[in-house]
Amino acid sequence: MVWQDIVISIVNIVFIIALVPQIYNGFKLKKGSVIIATSLPTFIGLYVVAIVFYTLQLYYSSFVTVIGGILWTILFIQRLMYKKA
Repeated sequence: MVWQDIVISIVNIVFIIALVPQIYNGFKLKKGSVIIATSLPTFIGLYVVAIVFYTLQLYYSSFVTVIGGILWTILFIQRLMYKKA
């Protein structure tokens, strides 16, 4: 394990923690607050970055980045489900 894997993982965990209230709020208020033009490229990009991390043998970073991608996918789905912000 390289130190970069740990640092990238920790930063991604902070990003994940920051997204949780947004997702919770979306379900609670039945709002898709994040526009598709933001959520779609973000979740696709995160999955691509996770694959790149995996090929670099940064396994923790890859795993945590996939979780971030899943959370952005949820924000994308909320926007589709609830239509208006």
